[in-house]
Amino acid sequence: VQLQASGGGLVQAGGSLRLSCAASGRTFRWYDMGWFRQAPGKEREFVAGSRRSGGGTYYADSVKGRFTISRDNAKDTVFLQMNSLKPEDTAVYYCAADEHLDGLGYSAILYDYWGQGTLVTVSS
Repeated sequence: VQLQASGGGLVQAGGSLRLSCAASGRTFRWYDMGWFRQAPGKEREFVAGSRRSGGGTYYADSVKGRFTISRDNAKDTVFLQMNSLKPEDTAVYYCAADEHLDGLGYSAILYDYWGQGTLVTVSS
């Protein structure tokens, strides 16, 4: 599957952004999807996940209550709605997919497919 992320940009603290990740190549609903982020000088970290076939969503504690992951299987797209953004949310955001995930996908090594990343910058 190929992934194309978009929607990043510059926003002031407290603002909102919506990221999109369009998938192509395979049946989207069979894939677990995840959003990760990587800030300069830091390791890639899990942000949010969406289980395949309506299996639910889950979040990192740092974004719980502010970010929402959703998916439109008819459009082969996963979204990340980000509200109440903070300067510490500044990072390159990546979407990821895997069709063989067993359990929750908190670790980046569990995913086989990655988008190219989209930069989110939150100014204070």
